Amino acid sequence: MLKIDPASLTVKPFQLLDKEWALLVGGTDKPNPMTVSWGGLGTLWNRPVATVYVRPSRHTYSLLNEHPEFTLNFMGESFRPALNLCGSRSGRDLNKWEAAKLEAGPAEPVAVPRVRGSRISLACRTLATFDLDPGRFLDPSIEGLYASKDYHRVFLGEVVAAWER
Repeated sequence: MLKIDPASLTVKPFQLLDKEWALLVGGTDKPNPMTVSWGGLGTLWNRPVATVYVRPSRHTYSLLNEHPEFTLNFMGESFRPALNLCGSRSGRDLNKWEAAKLEAGPAEPVAVPRVRGSRISLACRTLATFDLDPGRFLDPSIEGLYASKDYHRVFLGEVVAAWER
């Protein structure tokens, strides 16, 4: 993998998250990979930013709140079984690295690891968070995605390093 300038990435942002998914890794003592398909990439406050959405019920939610860094790792299709496992099992009960046969790699300058074998890895420092407020949903159909009323917290992370294979 080559370390690159985040501004040089050439990606299809809607394809990356919605169709291919990614592994979001949070935590430093016992980092946890979690599959995500909601998020975005763009510019905010004159910085390259990755946005991820995590429900309070997820183990990774507490890890992201404890340590303000994360990695976002875009995997190839050969990782689909690992993505399925990391999206359906909790890191509270299972070492997902071992179960999914994933390897952690360094992601300096952040302390959270990236996932080896990724097509693209982004190291992020959380700049801000906010909770989705259902009172501000303009499309009533969105509320149907929250049967348990477990509205996502949004994590806005400055992309401080990127790797591409």
